[in-house]
Amino acid sequence: MTKQLSFLLTAVLMLQPGMQAQQEMAPLPPAPQGQAISQALQNAQAQAEQAATTFDAASEKRASQVNGPLGKTLTRKQAEQLAIQNNPRISQYKLLALAQNQVVRESRSALLPTLAVNATGVAAEQASRISSGTLDSSRMLNHMGAGVQLTQLIYDFGHTNNLVATSALQAKAASSTSIATLDEIVLTTDVAFYNTLEAQATVRVAKQNLAARQAVRDQIAALTAAKLRSDLDLSFADVNLSEAKLFLLDANNLADVQMAQLNRILGLPTANNYKLIDEADPLPEIALTPEPLLQQAMQQRPDLQADNYTYQANVKFSKAERDQLLPTISGVGLLGATPVGTSQYYNPDWYGAAGVNVQIPVFNGFLFTAQTAQARLQARASNERTRNLTEQIQRDVKSAWLNANTARQKMVVTAELLKEANMALDLAQTRYNLGLSSIVELSQAEYQQTQAAIQDTNARFSYESDLAAIRYQTGVQP
Repeated sequence: MTKQLSFLLTAVLMLQPGMQAQQEMAPLPPAPQGQAISQALQNAQAQAEQAATTFDAASEKRASQVNGPLGKTLTRKQAEQLAIQNNPRISQYKLLALAQNQVVRESRSALLPTLAVNATGVAAEQASRISSGTLDSSRMLNHMGAGVQLTQLIYDFGHTNNLVATSALQAKAASSTSIATLDEIVLTTDVAFYNTLEAQATVRVAKQNLAARQAVRDQIAALTAAKLRSDLDLSFADVNLSEAKLFLLDANNLADVQMAQLNRILGLPTANNYKLIDEADPLPEIALTPEPLLQQAMQQRPDLQADNYTYQANVKFSKAERDQLLPTISGVGLLGATPVGTSQYYNPDWYGAAGVNVQIPVFNGFLFTAQTAQARLQARASNERTRNLTEQIQRDVKSAWLNANTARQKMVVTAELLKEANMALDLAQTRYNLGLSSIVELSQAEYQQTQAAIQDTNARFSYESDLAAIRYQTGVQP
């Protein structure tokens, strides 16, 4: 008896969902009413298509007002070339590097002879003497003369050579800084490019989401008019449709903002609403371990090279400052004529002289000693800065590798997630059409499918952005 009751109870529980579903399902309408519903659905679909067209036209008009008309295509490589040619930061650092090269010439000029032409005429109280302010020859005489003066540094124990080496190393550092700036602009361009691509892909997802929710809303509206669905279902459908419109508005706004940012980085005088093309198909793989990337970064990072050159320049400069404590030997030669002057004091034909001067610093208030100590401390500080940058590069390369590796794995997971979300949405739609579920379940399935589509889109472009970061971190030239 107990077994029979248990069997009957199990049978009732198994039949109950089917019985409940039959109770919830409304009877089929007669043929004329079915034709009216079909006509209502067609009218609602036409109105929805018209509304979507108007909505898209308004969005495109606003985008053209901000970024120009849509039409020009742009790939990542083309965007990089435009940024390299037009971005003002690249031009700025190129000019600074060229200016630093002129400092090398300025420092080297001390090794070359100095030639000057002088013409002097003096009107004085004849044979009067200067009685203050000088230890030179004090007699003043009327005369006029012209001549040339040649000065040449002979030897300064490496002081000038170290200054020239300092300037040359600083020029190399400026050139490496210019290259580092170019790499940074290329990275910024790539990130902006992929962010814009992602935003445009999100717009497409939002449009598909809006079309799907519009179709569901129109279907429920027609069924509600035929008394086959409740007003509560129509209210939920209206809420979902409004959310889809808001989502599309936000997606369009984000796409316009990202396009404006891309235009700014490109540095063009006029904005363009580009149609971006992603040519990275299939996507490249990354190294299995970060060690090869670390070695490449240590060899190729231009900012690390710039810091190394700066350190070497500071070492040379500290030696130049030390050399100020040593003697300086220079030569001077004079040649000229004094056509006007008293013959008692001036040779009317020509004058000339040559000599060597040795200057030995004795005491200047410890100025040279302090300058030498300052230069050495600056060299040590630049060495610590180079060491800090080296550690930072190691950390950034490992982080970029980890991010790219994770993004690659996310692509597989999000693709599976989107597949499952699409299947769940189809099942929820079928259950709702059969009257086996509520509008809440359908709305939840739509929301999950939209989120899965966005995550699947983001995963690809996140991976490509991470690849761009690896190229930058390892110093790969564009």
